[in-house]
Amino acid sequence: MASIVKKNFNSPDETLNPGEKMKAEVIAVGDFKIQKVTAEAGWQWSKHIKPTAGTESCEKTHRIYVLSGKIASRTNDGEELEFGAGDTGVIPSGHDGWTVGEEPAVWLEIPQ
Repeated sequence: MASIVKKNFNSPDETLNPGEKMKAEVIAVGDFKIQKVTAEAGWQWSKHIKPTAGTESCEKTHRIYVLSGKIASRTNDGEELEFGAGDTGVIPSGHDGWTVGEEPAVWLEIPQ
């Protein structure tokens, strides 16, 4: 019989700092992972992660649920969309992303 599992982002299993102005707190629950990502005001993938990523755009697909703040994404073919608190969505590989406004953006993400 499976057990009930409880975890909390106050004690993440792992904290990642993929680039300046961003952190990701990761929780593993069995074979499932979820992360809480915080991007400070002024963060942009092409400015803060691209220099070390080695790709022209972000090549990860993101499944997100925004908790607070706003983020925007633009695909390589020019489609642009903004996400705010309560929004959920999928951002396909091949994009740039950035925070919108003067407050940090915080979202939950299910990594691939």
